Amino acid sequence: MRVCCMVSPLGSKSITMTTSNGTEITSIMSMGIWMMLIALSILWGGSFFFVSVAVTALPPLTIVLIRVALAAAVLWSIVWLMRIPLPTSALAWGALLVMGVLNNVIPFSLIVWGQTHIESGLASILNATTPLFGVVLAGLLLSDERFTRLKLLGVFFGFAGTVVMIGPPALQGLGVDTLAQLAIIGAAVSYGLASVFGRRLKVMGISPVMAAAGQVSLSTLLLLPLVLYVDKPLSLPMPAIDVWLALIALAVFSTALAYILYFRILASAGASNLLLVTFLIPVSAIFLGYSFLHERLEAQHFLGMVLIGVGLSAIDGRLWQLRGRGAPRNNS
Repeated sequence: MRVCCMVSPLGSKSITMTTSNGTEITSIMSMGIWMMLIALSILWGGSFFFVSVAVTALPPLTIVLIRVALAAAVLWSIVWLMRIPLPTSALAWGALLVMGVLNNVIPFSLIVWGQTHIESGLASILNATTPLFGVVLAGLLLSDERFTRLKLLGVFFGFAGTVVMIGPPALQGLGVDTLAQLAIIGAAVSYGLASVFGRRLKVMGISPVMAAAGQVSLSTLLLLPLVLYVDKPLSLPMPAIDVWLALIALAVFSTALAYILYFRILASAGASNLLLVTFLIPVSAIFLGYSFLHERLEAQHFLGMVLIGVGLSAIDGRLWQLRGRGAPRNNS
């Protein structure tokens, strides 16, 4: 593994590691990557609103199928317009199939089923364990993303901030529906595995748009027979226009565009840094509710944001390194 340092246009130093297979991962994220991460959190944070509209008229698995199917149509249009080459090997399509299973089919299904038994607040807290599993799995499975004490400390603060922000009342249901809670944890583990496995798509030369299109398309093919058997959507009444608008927004913004950003961040910043978005989603969701639904911000929200900020700064590392350099040395 080759390690080199470079100075960004903003003056901050980044550390780029080149692995034995030629991939480059930036351990300290640039401002551009941070902006993509924040944008991704807003796109995924907004998905809670769109789902809340759609679920009033459609079964959960049907929503998941429509979400990935519409996203696939959008992404294949982009592939065609940009003339992005398709993968030609069975190995590449197999990798996209695994990503579809780990990143869509398993977690979407587990979360939807879990939320039929537990409150969304508790589900959000359990889903926020994703970076815990991601950091550990990346540290164990990827030679260039070994976990450090500082990174683990950052994950702890980020998870604590998420719990504080969502609020103690959400924890009251803990232990009531154990299987549902384990389902959400299983989804978090699946997301963590997807972030680690997805690194190989860059090695195969698969672009972020193609990776997103491939995984949601194969997810659609896998989910279609299951939904037809379980939900029988063809027998359901036609949803209202507001439901269709919510589904389109969910597919275009919270899935298609979100996954393009997802794979760009994964290719540039690695699995551990990508999963920081899980901590940012509650922040964006609460601010969207405040801005558009006139929901109030309480003291716990600001405290949670501070804890999440401390956690993100620890995982990023730059401020903590500057603090270490500025500390007085003991010459005795």
